[in-house]
Amino acid sequence: MSTTKMYTVAGVSTSNGKTKVRFANDYVGRFKILTKNGHDDVNILELDTAMSKGDVCKFLSTHDKFQDEKSQSAIAEFVVRNVKEVQATVTAPDANPGQSEVEIDVELEDTSSITDTVEA
Repeated sequence: MSTTKMYTVAGVSTSNGKTKVRFANDYVGRFKILTKNGHDDVNILELDTAMSKGDVCKFLSTHDKFQDEKSQSAIAEFVVRNVKEVQATVTAPDANPGQSEVEIDVELEDTSSITDTVEA
C-alpha cells in the first residue's frame, strides 16, 4: 500500500452480503453513512491512537469484538489484497475445522528452501 494515511475509527460492516473492513476518522459520521446506505452488522470503534491500515488490521484481528468468522475473514482478505507488511501475522479462519496442519518444505529453483503450512 502506498499511502501513509492514519485512521482513528475502524471496524467491519456488511453490505449486500459482503463483509468488509471500514476505516474513518469520524465515528458518528461513518456510522451514520454506513447505516444510511443499508449496511448490516456495523461494528466500528474508536481507536486509542491514529493507525495505518496495516496496524488497524493487526489490532482488529486480535480484538474481542472482531473474533467472529465474518470479521476475521474480512480482515484477512483485506490484508492479503492490500497490506504487504502484515500478511505474515494475520491469517484467515480455518475453513475446514478438525483437519490438521502439515508443514511442507518447498525447494525453489534458486535452491533456497521455504516452509509452508497447508491443510491435510
